[in-house]
Amino acid sequence: MKKIQRKATKMIPELRNLSYERRLQRLELISLEQRRLRGQLIETFKYLNGFNNFTLEGLFERDGKVRTRNNGQKLLLRNFKTSQAMNFFPVKTAATWNQLPENIVSAGTVNTFKNRLNKFWITNPPVLHPTNSMSLTP
Repeated sequence: MKKIQRKATKMIPELRNLSYERRLQRLELISLEQRRLRGQLIETFKYLNGFNNFTLEGLFERDGKVRTRNNGQKLLLRNFKTSQAMNFFPVKTAATWNQLPENIVSAGTVNTFKNRLNKFWITNPPVLHPTNSMSLTP
């Protein structure tokens, strides 16, 4: 898919000589990795707020410690010994979720969450780390 997106953005003559990241920026698009993270965060929001028609016990654990500098819905980060476990959905999304501002994670509806996340990412785009986990830039 990424190759297709790269080729499609090169088909625009005035963008052909720009880097892939710059082409995405000029077209106001996000990368496929960022789109995947966005989808995972939306599913996390739906799960935590009961918008899904199913329950998966223990998928996420909320951090019960009271802290003044978090979003109010902080998730516990689990430690695993294998690299395969790092690709497990809750592990990949928890760190990024914990970095989101309170006004995003406390949205009342899924659409409000999406809109606030999109606006936040305009100035705070997520980046892909070498460990294949994503988070927000500091």
